[in-house]
Amino acid sequence: MVLNYIWIAFFVIAFVVAVVQTFVYGNTGIWTDIMNASFSSARSAFDISLGLTGVLTLWLGLMKIGGRGGVVAVLSRWISPLFSRLFPGVPKGHPALGSMFMNVSANMLGLDNAATPLGLKAMRELQELNPKKDTATDAMLMFLVLNASGLTLIPIGVMTYRAQMGAANPSDVFLPILIATFMATFVGLLALCIKQRINIFDRVILLWGLGLTAFVGGVFYYFSSLPEEKISSYSAFAANSILFTIIVIFIVAGFVKRINVYDAFIEGAKEGFKTAVMIIPYLVAILVAIGIFRASGAMDYIVEGFVAVFGWLGIDTEFVGALPTALMKSLSGSGSRGMMVDAMSAYGVDSFVGRVACTVQGSTDTTFYILAVYFGSVGVRKTRYAVGYALLADVIGYFGYYGFLFLLQVILIRRIALSLQSMRKWVRISV
Repeated sequence: MVLNYIWIAFFVIAFVVAVVQTFVYGNTGIWTDIMNASFSSARSAFDISLGLTGVLTLWLGLMKIGGRGGVVAVLSRWISPLFSRLFPGVPKGHPALGSMFMNVSANMLGLDNAATPLGLKAMRELQELNPKKDTATDAMLMFLVLNASGLTLIPIGVMTYRAQMGAANPSDVFLPILIATFMATFVGLLALCIKQRINIFDRVILLWGLGLTAFVGGVFYYFSSLPEEKISSYSAFAANSILFTIIVIFIVAGFVKRINVYDAFIEGAKEGFKTAVMIIPYLVAILVAIGIFRASGAMDYIVEGFVAVFGWLGIDTEFVGALPTALMKSLSGSGSRGMMVDAMSAYGVDSFVGRVACTVQGSTDTTFYILAVYFGSVGVRKTRYAVGYALLADVIGYFGYYGFLFLLQVILIRRIALSLQSMRKWVRISV
């Protein structure tokens, strides 16, 4: 229902802004821009779906091999202690657990192309357990927020763009993104656990949470100790080598189980093709609405409003140049990517704004795209509270890293002050 209102709002706001542009500023060409944006967005939606077709057929084919080879079942059993608590509505050993784990793993490695088909497969398997086919279950909502928060350990895509634009050190946003995306995932899951009355003090949840925190801390420490020029190459090597190893394990496991690996792949690939066709209407709907919203100039008014408010409050507005990326990120992956590239071009690839835009781009996933594609692939229309909690994760991801730096600064200043106080007391006592 919320998505319905948001979708309508895009069109209504765009219309109102276009009327203002026409009668106040005399910009009659705005209507042409809006209609051109609608047509180009519709084409983009089809192109995205066409691009997904190949990826979906590949990964769902591989997942079919992994399922018949028993690898997915092993993963399900391994992750079951945690997921059975986060997803209490999913039976232990259900194939959805393995698919969700593979999806989360691909996201963590920064491999969006692999994560999407795995996530769609997981949604189809969760839909099998859904008694109300048009309404999202608690498990679906938890999984969607987990995807929207987009925990990423290795942001390959962002670093690649920075390298292409001539950054002195393309990987200098690696650690900021790691912190931001971890905070987004942590807060998003915590909030949803409270909403769904999941016991966050359960021993298994606490152990996994502490373990993941320690792992992220270890990754942070390791990469922060590497020479800057090696971070990008090392992270790309780790992500791609792990992924290809998984592919080989799937195929070998299928061979050991004596299944027809090739036929299994073809069967899964056919499912991927059907899924790609099914999501086209949902992609067209959301991307056309976003394209019209952008073309009307509504996004520019929002940014200008933020600049005015921050200036009135006396807050440094240097970061405002990255706001279009932040505002667009939850709406459109390609749109936010374009905003990121534009920020780097306008302000400099190694500028503060350029780095903030890159951090925002890598901090969370594209919320409304995920809503449209994931729910659309299984015919879910009533998304309940998915939008609010996914956007909460987005906000934390956008501002979490810089909030973390501020908090760190405050703590450091406080420690210094306490140390000075202690020194003064020691001097008095000594004297």
